[in-house]
Amino acid sequence: LTRLCRPFRSMGDGPVDATVLVVDDEPMVADTFSMQLGQRYDVRTAHGGKEALELVDADVDVVFLDRRMPEVDGDEVLRTIRDEGLDVQVVMVTAVDADFDVLSMPCDGYLEKPVDGAELREAVEKQVAARHYDERVSEYFSTTDKLAALEAGKPARELEANEEYRELRERQSTLADELDTLFDAVDDDALLL
Repeated sequence: LTRLCRPFRSMGDGPVDATVLVVDDEPMVADTFSMQLGQRYDVRTAHGGKEALELVDADVDVVFLDRRMPEVDGDEVLRTIRDEGLDVQVVMVTAVDADFDVLSMPCDGYLEKPVDGAELREAVEKQVAARHYDERVSEYFSTTDKLAALEAGKPARELEANEEYRELRERQSTLADELDTLFDAVDDDALLL
């Protein structure tokens, strides 16, 4: 599947043009993430869910969203973004160990803290690139992130006993096969040119 990521790394000479919204109720965390991303992207910073809902709009490409916040939590912000139909990629960034509820979350990525600047930048590049390709690419990345978060914190026996986990693992495999076929067709078309 390394071929899957190859097209995303070659989208231009530099980083992709993106507007990123960083949301975390801990100002030091939010400001650090914003500083790490601000050299490459247009960054907005929200120190809570309510402020995030005021700042998110159609110009935002990627939201890094803390899950556990007072008043308006990340899950509620995510639901509101989806209910409003905003075309934005949402990556949950949390210190909370992933549990099976992550499998049904309508997010596009899931990162567990601590997260460094390189991981944040890679996530932006991946999410922006996924928006420009077949929607299965975005689903594949989301599925992969969720499975990785669960697998890092749950024993294999517990994972295999969960039907939703097994179904998502199967969906990931199906998506990988479909995307390999898609990229094979793209490579074949390129050879004909």
